[in-house]
Amino acid sequence: MDTFHNVINIVSFSLNIIGALITIWGILLSLFEFLKKELLRKEECIKANEVIRIKLGSYLVLALEFFIAGDIIKTIITPTWEGLGILGAIVVIRTILSYFLTKDLKKI
Repeated sequence: MDTFHNVINIVSFSLNIIGALITIWGILLSLFEFLKKELLRKEECIKANEVIRIKLGSYLVLALEFFIAGDIIKTIITPTWEGLGILGAIVVIRTILSYFLTKDLKKI
């Protein structure tokens, strides 16, 4: 049973690391695009900003899915009522964030 818990912890941690890497990668790409736009003084700044915002938002939505998956898997090894309540709150908050980010991205 110890091996199972270790594997679950490793998988959960890995999913959280992947989510963090996706977030950082999206931020770096968006920052690079923003700086390039500002330095080149592009004419269509508003349109370029929207494209950058959409790109960053898509990375954030993807990262949130990995974070939610990591939290769900971690709860497998600690199924206490307190742990389930915390997981429920985290999932609800992240799902709401993901929903509104996705809705905003589809609108644009």
